[in-house]
Amino acid sequence: MTIYIRFSHLGTIGAGMLEGSAIKVCSADLFAGPVATGQTLKLSEVELLPPCEPEKFLALWNNFYARAEKEGWDIPPEPLYFVKTANSWNTHGRPIRRPKSYHGKVVFEAELGIVIGKRCRAISEHEAKEHIFGYTCVNDVTAKDILFSDRSFPQWTRAKGFDSFGVFGPGIVTGVEPDNLVVQAILDGELKQNYPVSDMIFGPHRLVSLISQDITLEPGDIIACGTALGAAAMQDGQTIEIKIAGVGSLINIMSRV
Repeated sequence: MTIYIRFSHLGTIGAGMLEGSAIKVCSADLFAGPVATGQTLKLSEVELLPPCEPEKFLALWNNFYARAEKEGWDIPPEPLYFVKTANSWNTHGRPIRRPKSYHGKVVFEAELGIVIGKRCRAISEHEAKEHIFGYTCVNDVTAKDILFSDRSFPQWTRAKGFDSFGVFGPGIVTGVEPDNLVVQAILDGELKQNYPVSDMIFGPHRLVSLISQDITLEPGDIIACGTALGAAAMQDGQTIEIKIAGVGSLINIMSRV
């Protein structure tokens, strides 16, 4: 298992392998085969950046059996997904900012994120593993009151695309098998979500295969696998942690600024 991060140090953007509190700096693009330069930095010396810059950030809706059963939703025959926009990228330690134009509920959604490592188009489920670089933690933040406020047009892009609402990181972990992972959301120390990846309707490898039939996926693209039961509103000043043992811990504060 290897943890890769991106960072800013003395005005320069870099990438490296995180080992405890030390960063082994890499010379190449993560998706082109990172090579250690021999330089080492302390984690305390750098500013963490989103661990990649996705061309596309696709996120799933209705992808868990337990939630579908509780909500009375039909099991979808194919993945239902939307796009989060690049202005929303956010990462560990940075605030989630409430939009000045919005005064309703801002909801956290703890999710497993798949990070694509190789271009894939119309691949099989069996081929998907070799096209996945690794996994990351995702908080798919949502302005819930906007989502269905217009009866004629669900506002997925607006509700989920505000600045700072696409939170992922702090790193990308390679060498983990996703099926046994457990996703948690902890709000001000209280466990709010705690669900297994194995409850997914479309598991990670199948998701990559099926979405690749529609869209060519590029290195660095992210697929957020959807969330299960327990997503809830955050109040200004609260701390939200998305925790996936074996993948990482993504911590942010909800802010009015």
